[in-house]
Amino acid sequence: MKGTKATAKEILQIYEGLKQSYLTDFDVLLSGYAPGAEAVNAIGAIAKDLESKRDSLFWVMDPVMGDNGKLYVNEDVIPAYKSLLPYAGLILPNQFEAEYGHPTAASLDQAVLSGNSITDISSLTTAISTLHRAYGIPHIIVTSVRIPITSTGNFSATPSSSAIPTLTVIGSTARSDHTPRLFCITVPNIDVFFSGTGDMFAALVVARFSETASAAGLCGTKTWMSPDDVAPLQLPLAKAAEKVCASMHVVLEKTKGDMDREFARLSESGTDGAGRTDEKSLHLRRTKAAEVRIVKYQKDLRDVEVVFGAKEVAGIV
Repeated sequence: MKGTKATAKEILQIYEGLKQSYLTDFDVLLSGYAPGAEAVNAIGAIAKDLESKRDSLFWVMDPVMGDNGKLYVNEDVIPAYKSLLPYAGLILPNQFEAEYGHPTAASLDQAVLSGNSITDISSLTTAISTLHRAYGIPHIIVTSVRIPITSTGNFSATPSSSAIPTLTVIGSTARSDHTPRLFCITVPNIDVFFSGTGDMFAALVVARFSETASAAGLCGTKTWMSPDDVAPLQLPLAKAAEKVCASMHVVLEKTKGDMDREFARLSESGTDGAGRTDEKSLHLRRTKAAEVRIVKYQKDLRDVEVVFGAKEVAGIV
């Protein structure tokens, strides 16, 4: 790998440059990967400064920390994110990150990593409810949820050996009393490594949620929260997530087709396309082939047909 990671100082300098050039009059802030607590805190300082000047600013936070049971940031990132959760309008953790963000101690100041896995819909519901209540987060989408699901779409307490591999996103917009309004969307799992899916998902959520919240007349409000009488499947967040999942699935399926053809060429030639045959060069070439083809299939992002409808989360069968 080449290059350097942006430091907290550099992040703040970029923001100061944007302010100096009058380029901070935006309505939504999207934040993602930050390698250390200082960078996370710098992003938090930017969000707080923006919110002090624009009451309607909406912060979409993707608290990137790890996946598949493994952290890939410094451990000091976790409390840094926790301290900023009350300022976010929407968070986008994956299942692993939702576990790590779920406080179980007697007070938030004492909260540490819970050590409790999300293993079923009951434990996931508890985690989402706690995040709504403890941090006041209006909207949550948990991605890459791997919970056994039956052929009818209900949550199953025990996995079936014949079940189709799937991935589920579970979202919620809180009511005024911080109770959740849960919905889920399940899509077939494309069991391939892709590069860039998290960033793609977050960016699409910003675009689609802005669209549906605007249609509902909510974008002028600070939290974009629907009235309490709006049912889970009618929430702007649910409508946005349906379009995001549909676009993601189509683009990833087409990307996999391109990947398979590229992998076949690499296997046939035995080189990386430039004559190099060492394993590192071939690995880098395969990694490049795994990049999501966003530009190539941008039409599928714009013109989307909802094929995976949201379902209300009611419990375990």
